[in-house]
Amino acid sequence: MSPMAALVLASVVFVGTHFLLSHPLRAPLAGRMGERLFQAFYSLVAAATFVPMIYFYGKIGREAPLWSAGDALWLLASLLMWFGSILFVGSFMRNPALPGARRPKGAPTGVFRITRHPMMWGFALWAIVHILVEATPKALVLDGAILFLALVGAAAQDRKKQGLMGERWHEWRAQTAFTPFAKGGAYPGTTAFVGGTLLFFLATWFHPLPAGFWRWIG
Repeated sequence: MSPMAALVLASVVFVGTHFLLSHPLRAPLAGRMGERLFQAFYSLVAAATFVPMIYFYGKIGREAPLWSAGDALWLLASLLMWFGSILFVGSFMRNPALPGARRPKGAPTGVFRITRHPMMWGFALWAIVHILVEATPKALVLDGAILFLALVGAAAQDRKKQGLMGERWHEWRAQTAFTPFAKGGAYPGTTAFVGGTLLFFLATWFHPLPAGFWRWIG
């Protein structure tokens, strides 16, 4: 099996196990193992299936990019990554979609006024950014798998939470959009903005390649 075929297979396993453990297998396994042990098992499976993706990604070696990422594309990618970092940091505050979270009460606040799936969109934007600037076949496979998992997983999460929370989730959905800013502009909150900005600058500073705004100010 070629490294590319192995990467495709590893990506399918990574995405497939996430969906299986998040939906059809979640209730029976969590019922037997207990919620805390199940979450540990879920994280272990996620890590164990992600490692082969990284391994075969590296085994493929250098590839010719499918398009050239100039300064304009890098600037767009940097802004998207910054925004995704803000969403990601803000997603840890009063997120009703997290395991064991309380049912949503009142109007959405912070990043949830932008989208009800800020964590998923954080991952999705991360994947989009890497596809844009790397533009290689192996990036399309690995990052495409993460993009698919994030957005399809968010839609599946909506359906699951509707079944678990009923009318409360329906009311929550009516107040916040799936797609960022689909219900208008909103400030993400100071904690999310400052924390996400720090995360963005730190992550791009330690990136193996010049990334983010450091490409121009470093």
